[in-house]
Amino acid sequence: MRFLDAGETHGKCLIGILEGFPANVKINIENINRLLELRQRGYGRGKRMEIEKDKAIILSGVRNSYTTGAPITIMIENKDYVNWQKYMDPISCDTVTKKVTIPRPGHADLPGCLKYGFVDARPVLERASARETAMRVAIGALCEELLRVFGIKLYNHVVEIGGVRIKRKYSLDDVSLFEEAQDSELFCIDKEAESDMKKVIDTAKESGDSVGGVAEVICKNVPFGLGSHTHWDRKLDGLLAQAVMSIQSVKGVEIGLGFEAARRLGSEVHDEIFYDDQKGFYRKTNNAGGIEGGISNGMDIVIRAAFKPIPTLYKPLRSVDLQDLKEKEAAIERSDTCAVPAGSVVMRAAVAYVLANSLIERLSGDSLDIMIDNYKRLYQK
Repeated sequence: MRFLDAGETHGKCLIGILEGFPANVKINIENINRLLELRQRGYGRGKRMEIEKDKAIILSGVRNSYTTGAPITIMIENKDYVNWQKYMDPISCDTVTKKVTIPRPGHADLPGCLKYGFVDARPVLERASARETAMRVAIGALCEELLRVFGIKLYNHVVEIGGVRIKRKYSLDDVSLFEEAQDSELFCIDKEAESDMKKVIDTAKESGDSVGGVAEVICKNVPFGLGSHTHWDRKLDGLLAQAVMSIQSVKGVEIGLGFEAARRLGSEVHDEIFYDDQKGFYRKTNNAGGIEGGISNGMDIVIRAAFKPIPTLYKPLRSVDLQDLKEKEAAIERSDTCAVPAGSVVMRAAVAYVLANSLIERLSGDSLDIMIDNYKRLYQK
C-alpha cells in the first residue's frame, strides 16, 4: 500500500488517497470517526478542537460499505475554513494580514522558509501543522478495519507527561485496562498519575508554556513473519520507527525495552525460547517488543514515542524577524498546552498503517478472501 495526503491547517479540507488496500473489506465509518474523535480529545488541547468536529467522508474505493480494491479517497472538511478563506483561498487571497515573519523555535518555520525561499512562514506552518495528522488517523482507522479481521488489535495509552510517569504496574494482557483508558482525558491507566499530570498541564498553561511526554501503543495478536531481515528498508521495526518518528513533535522511538536494554546485560535482555506441542514456539518474556531481526516473532508488539513540548508558546521565546533580521519574540499561533494524548492516537494510526501494509505483503492478496485463505494456510495448520 501507499498513501498520499494533502491539505493545510486552515485550508478547505484534508484529502487522503490510499492505494493498494484489498477488496471486500467491510468498512464501518463510525469506527473511523470514533478514532478521529479520540484524536481531538485530551486534557490540554487548544480552542481549535472546539471548532472542528472531524468526520471522514469517503469519496471513492468503497461501495455499499465494502472496499473495491480501487484507490480509496477520504476527505475531512476544515470547519474553520470559513474564517480563513480570505487568507487561504488558492486563487486569490490576502497574503499580508496573516503573514508570519518571526519563526517559532522548534517548529518548521525557519528551515521551511530557508528551504523554499519564503520570508513569510505561513505557507510552511499551514502544512507542517499537526492538523495534517487528522488524515493519518483516518487512514490508520481504515487499516484497523483490515487488521481486526485477523484478530489484531491496537491500544494506545499515555505513560508520562511533563515528568509525571505512571506508577501502576500492568501486563500486556490487561486489555480491559487499556480499553478503559480510552475514556480517560489523558488516555491514562493510572488515575493518581493522571491527576498529577493534569496539574502539570495546568501550571504550564498558566505560565504560557507547554509540556511533552511519552505514549505507548500495544499491538495484540500480531502473527510472526511480518517484515524481513533481508533488506534494511523491509525491517518491521525500522518501518514502525520511521512512521512514528514522522509524527509532529516526536523526538524518540523505542520498541520493547528500548533504551533500557542498553543498561542491562545480555542475559537480562534477550527472550528465551521454549516449545510446546500445543503452543508451538513461545517466550516467557517480551523484552524485544515482538520484533527480532526486523521480523515479528508472534509476541505482542510494544512501541513507545517521546513527544517534545509543543513549540508554539504563549510566553514566546526569542527569535529573529526574517524581514529586518532583528531579534524579536517568536510568533504566536493558536495551539495546545499538551498534545501527548492526541499524539498517542496518531501514533496508533501510524502503527496500524505499517502493520496492515506488512500483513498485505505477507498474505499476498488483492482481496480479503485470498488473504484469509493464505492466513489459514500459514497460521492454522
